[in-house]
Amino acid sequence: MVKIGGKRDALIRDKNVRVSKAPMKDALAKDALERLYCSEGRSMMEIARHLKCSIHKVAYWMQKYTITTRSIGDAIYLKNNPDGNPFVFTPPKSLKDAELLGFGLGLYWGEGTKADKGTVRLGNSDYKLIEKFIEFLVVIFKIKRSDLKFGLQLFNDVSSSEALDFWQKKLKIDKGQFYKTVIAKPRGKGTYRKKSKYGVLTVYYHNRKMRDLLVNMVPCTAKL
Repeated sequence: MVKIGGKRDALIRDKNVRVSKAPMKDALAKDALERLYCSEGRSMMEIARHLKCSIHKVAYWMQKYTITTRSIGDAIYLKNNPDGNPFVFTPPKSLKDAELLGFGLGLYWGEGTKADKGTVRLGNSDYKLIEKFIEFLVVIFKIKRSDLKFGLQLFNDVSSSEALDFWQKKLKIDKGQFYKTVIAKPRGKGTYRKKSKYGVLTVYYHNRKMRDLLVNMVPCTAKL
């Protein structure tokens, strides 16, 4: 069933559009459909509005011309990233960059949450490791620091404001990039609590394709 109207118009799952079996008059041009759907990335609903016809007619002729349709995941990704991927992998051109690439992949392999299918996610209590991972993302993949989000989890009596101030100053990040701080019960006494005085900070980069690229660059995680 096609849902018409509302915020999700452009995210209609193309494969779920019912296609009439009866032949339709006034054929839509194949090159026009390929340009609008494939090159410009428009949804079937947007094409129907542009051509002033029904979405069923668009679906019929796309099937007739065997134009491959997008999955719901790809449609949402395209809608959120109309200008293409917000990152670009840059192969190392120097020994320094090669070392940064290796270090960053090692960090993600050891500390990253690979099970999160839609986000690059890594947490640690050491600000230097978080700082290095951010450098890895910015230098090697050209992401914008402003696109990063952060989640802070505290385990002891340090105030939330004091901990946030610590991470903001060390990493030079804006307060608006933080999610709400999570306060957890301390896990006993000893060195763990001392090392986590300012909590564990998790860095998030919400991009499914970036996550998949990173996972596939680490051989041991390629099947996740």
